[in-house]
Amino acid sequence: MVWHAGSPHTGEPLEPLARAARARGIRLITFARPGYGGSTSRPARDVASVADDVAAIADALDVDRFAVVGYSGGGPHALACAALLPDRVTAAAVLASPAPYGGDDDWFAGMHGPGALRAAAASRDERMRFAETDEFDPAQFIDSDFAALGGEWGAVGRDAGRAESAGPGGLVDDDVAFTRAWGFDLAGVRVPVLLVQGELDRVIPRAHAVRLVAGLPDARLWMRLDDGHVAVLEVVPEVLDWLVERWGSNPGPRSSPAEPGDASDADATDD
Repeated sequence: MVWHAGSPHTGEPLEPLARAARARGIRLITFARPGYGGSTSRPARDVASVADDVAAIADALDVDRFAVVGYSGGGPHALACAALLPDRVTAAAVLASPAPYGGDDDWFAGMHGPGALRAAAASRDERMRFAETDEFDPAQFIDSDFAALGGEWGAVGRDAGRAESAGPGGLVDDDVAFTRAWGFDLAGVRVPVLLVQGELDRVIPRAHAVRLVAGLPDARLWMRLDDGHVAVLEVVPEVLDWLVERWGSNPGPRSSPAEPGDASDADATDD
C-alpha cells in the first residue's frame, strides 16, 4: 500500500498507520512529494506528476501491484495514481480530500480559512507571499480533531511541524497544483474508490466529497457525522480492511510473494 500524506509532511511513516498496516500484513510504502523531506522542489508540478514518481518507487522496491491511500492533500495524488496507473493500482481510498477546482467560488465555501488556497489560485508568487504571514488557526479544528491530535494521531501534527520547519515550498506547490488542472479526469479512475469525509470538517468541507463521489465511476462514501478534518483518521484500520477485501477480489500479478512477516515492513522513500 502506498500512502500519500497530507500537506505538509516529511514522508516519514506515521506510527498509527504503520501499526494498522502491520497488524494486517500490509507492506506500507510512504514517500515525500517534491519539496518535502529534503527532496528537490518542482514548482511547476501538477497532481498527475505523482504517478511517475510512485511508479519509479514501486519499480525500485520490486512491487508490481499496490493499493493507494491519500489523506487530505494526499487524496488528489492517490486518485492520480489510480487513474494513470490502472494496471498497477488495485483500489484507492481517500480521506478528507479536496475535489478538483473548476474556478468557481463555491469550491472555497465552508472552508474556515481559505486564504492559502485563494492565494494559490491567483499565482504561485501570491501563495508564497501568503506563506510569509500565515499562522495556524486552531478554529479550523473541532473537538474531535483535537482529541485525535491529543492521542495517537498527534503524529500528524508533529510531522507537519517538522515539514514546516524546512520551509513552505512543498506546501505551496501542493496548493498551487490543487487549484490548477490536475492532469487527469476523475472519470478515468476505474478502480474501486472509498471516500471518507467528516461531516463537520472545516478544512475540506463535505461538498468536496459530494463532488468526488459524483465524478468517480466506482466510489463509495463513508460520511463520518461527528468528525472533523483530523478525526477521520480514526477510521484508518477499517479503511485498510476495505482495501484488503478489494485485493482479495483483484490481486493481479505479484512480482515476489512475501511471507507474512516480510509484508509488514514499512519503507520510507524520499523523492
